[in-house]
Amino acid sequence: MSVETFTLPSFAKINWTLSVLGRRPDGFHELRTIFQTITLHDNLTFTARDDYQLQLTSDSPEIPVDENNLILRAAIALQNGFDIHKGASIHLEKNIPVEAGLGGGSSNAAVAMLGLTQLWQIETSKEELLKVGSRLGADVPFFLIGGTALGTGLGIDVRPVKEVTAEHLLIVKPTAKVSTAEAYKSLNARALTKEDGDTILPISRADEKFKDSHPYALHNDFEPVIFKMKPEIERARNALIEAGARTAMLSGSGSSVFGVFDSGQEQERAFESLKKEKAWRIIRCATLARSQYLNALGECASLLQ
Repeated sequence: MSVETFTLPSFAKINWTLSVLGRRPDGFHELRTIFQTITLHDNLTFTARDDYQLQLTSDSPEIPVDENNLILRAAIALQNGFDIHKGASIHLEKNIPVEAGLGGGSSNAAVAMLGLTQLWQIETSKEELLKVGSRLGADVPFFLIGGTALGTGLGIDVRPVKEVTAEHLLIVKPTAKVSTAEAYKSLNARALTKEDGDTILPISRADEKFKDSHPYALHNDFEPVIFKMKPEIERARNALIEAGARTAMLSGSGSSVFGVFDSGQEQERAFESLKKEKAWRIIRCATLARSQYLNALGECASLLQ
């Protein structure tokens, strides 16, 4: 790999389970989730610069290229944290839908850290990168783990669990959009806070939903509120079931949904059936095991082994 210019994939994720256990005194939420990397990915190209400047470009007009983008925030965090006096140009080829619950921005941030660590020859460790990542966003540490992983706390405490293999997935991204802030606000109003504002901690959800060996006990606390807010998203989930998915669910806080199919033939039939929804984006993909994830990142993943 050249240290002057190279490209890395930035993979998306789904959540096999997602429970919001309660609201903390600091206003954030306790989560318990099973993450899963999937083959859908963006591409990040890194090029060394002779000056100290950071430049971000993208082929998507939806993507901000200023410090609202986690890629630049990650780069600045590395420059400041490791006293780096080097620059970089980064180009984002965007394939992961935005505001879709697929972790695209968080994945981009994690891969930016890995790519820049390589480009700038930073001496660091997985533990240090995890700390930086946890300050950037709740899902960022997961993308320094990959595969199937359990996330707890704010979602930043992540550990690998038994891998799940599902080779035939469809992602459906309807036109409806849901911001994470909007999703949490609606969830709080519906389920998590009493009138006096006290935290309600979980006692009603069976632990078996979270056992490492039972990721197909699909559950997402956001579904009832998101489906009420945006009926089109529920219709997309139902369309996957009607098209033959073994199971289907909202990913993260939405707005995409995913379906699991028993064979490539069933996946393809569903893909053809769902194409009649011209405004929906339909994506074929599969799960990505941790070993595959790390292999795809090449030398840059050596810190993560």
